[in-house]
Amino acid sequence: MQKAGLLLRGWTRAWKSVRMASSKLTRQNPLANKVALVTASTDGIGFAIARRLAEDGAHVVISSRKQQNVDRAVATLQGEGLSVTGIVCHVGKAEDRERLVTTALKLHQGIDILVSNAAVNPFLGNLMDVTEEVWDKVLSINVTATAMLIKAVVPEMERRGGGSVVIVGSVAGFTRFPSLGPYNVSKTAMLGLTKNFAAELASKNIRVNCLAPGLIKTRFSSALWKEKAREDIIKEAMQIRRLGKPEDCAGIVSFLCSEDASYINGETVVVGGGTPSRL
Repeated sequence: MQKAGLLLRGWTRAWKSVRMASSKLTRQNPLANKVALVTASTDGIGFAIARRLAEDGAHVVISSRKQQNVDRAVATLQGEGLSVTGIVCHVGKAEDRERLVTTALKLHQGIDILVSNAAVNPFLGNLMDVTEEVWDKVLSINVTATAMLIKAVVPEMERRGGGSVVIVGSVAGFTRFPSLGPYNVSKTAMLGLTKNFAAELASKNIRVNCLAPGLIKTRFSSALWKEKAREDIIKEAMQIRRLGKPEDCAGIVSFLCSEDASYINGETVVVGGGTPSRL
């Protein structure tokens, strides 16, 4: 009887050790074995997000409009030992969006996470000078394509028991960036897109949230900061006296896609260095 008791206590300790190790692994890899799609993810904010999701355990499918950019980003991240593949995808083309989803399903048999990061800004000037073609392009890529991608992944997430969508918006959705009227309007629309999809998809255990970066130092935003004098003026107006880095956004997205954020839905997280105009 005493031997049996010792054996039982030994098994109990062993089982607790296994559970603790498993729990520790989960904390270290909060997105373990999740499958993530990240659009416009070969540079800047999208690339930083893709890297962080993969570092946190996800299998990430990155995408971009140009094959050479995809190849370069995949080689970099795979060279870091991360589970990353890539495909060319112009989010404004329905056939490319379909191929992006199909590729993830072929490689990983499911989709758990979508980060919609693709955006364009082809215009600088006054709203009264914006052509119909510019409006069509900005709204098609920044808003409609995001909605269509969400629509495409929802059935796959539902089959997995749920999922997480993060829409990359901008503080331009809250406050006007001078001379960027169509872009500002599109980012305001994405706040509404987040709220409406979050409400509709909650019953399917799919959460939809939004990341709103401030001025992040990337190639995409370079027109706003490439002149040193302009950069200094911008930093003076901020509570945190520096421009953001892509990595400042990545951890927030990973958190929003994890179980730690399971009670967060329909929200927008601003990563803007304390931009006064947002307050």
